[in-house]
Amino acid sequence: MAELRTNGPYIWVTWLTKLLVGENSCEWAGWFQAQHEGRSWTPVPSSFDTVNWQVQHTAAVTNCRQHWEEQGYTTFTENQNSFTLRGKTATLGGKPDLIAKNGSFGTIVDVKTGNPSPAHGVQVMLYLFAVPRALVQFRDVEFDGKVVYPDHEVSVPASAVDDTFVRNLSSLIHRLASSTPARKVPSRWECQYCKVSSRDCPERIESDSPIEEITDEF
Repeated sequence: MAELRTNGPYIWVTWLTKLLVGENSCEWAGWFQAQHEGRSWTPVPSSFDTVNWQVQHTAAVTNCRQHWEEQGYTTFTENQNSFTLRGKTATLGGKPDLIAKNGSFGTIVDVKTGNPSPAHGVQVMLYLFAVPRALVQFRDVEFDGKVVYPDHEVSVPASAVDDTFVRNLSSLIHRLASSTPARKVPSRWECQYCKVSSRDCPERIESDSPIEEITDEF
């Protein structure tokens, strides 16, 4: 049986991104992960080629780092950028791929090897919000952001993290941190990518469930 986290709800940045842009609707999955110790429940085995992705991603981050260093920036990558930002209701955790700094200016970069998604820009916005608050060495740095794809980049200005964004973020975190379970919206699309198995979510729609019905009406 899944055990509640002893230090209160913990939310990883990537659990929020698709919910904030509406690509996902099932807040319960994020609520479950936020509320329960990861070691106390068994996630659905992933069929994703993690090793191949890691090799590609590492090479892309290395190329990105070299680019920024050639421009005279000091760079910090992955584990150097790991943060936990404690709030009144939950702790937010994340790890930007790359932070490039030059004096009081900097850029937070997230490197993607797959297809573009609005959620990627929101991920960088979350980093723009959290990094100066959580990491003291960047507290006085004026940041902007970028999402870097294999064939193009998307700029994320600091102005995107406005009052409306912060309100929406705060509201979502409060729902995931609440002792009352968040809204559960099982669907074939979301369930096939969800880590929570039917053991903990009986409403989960499995990928081998029937997907079509036949009618004579048309």
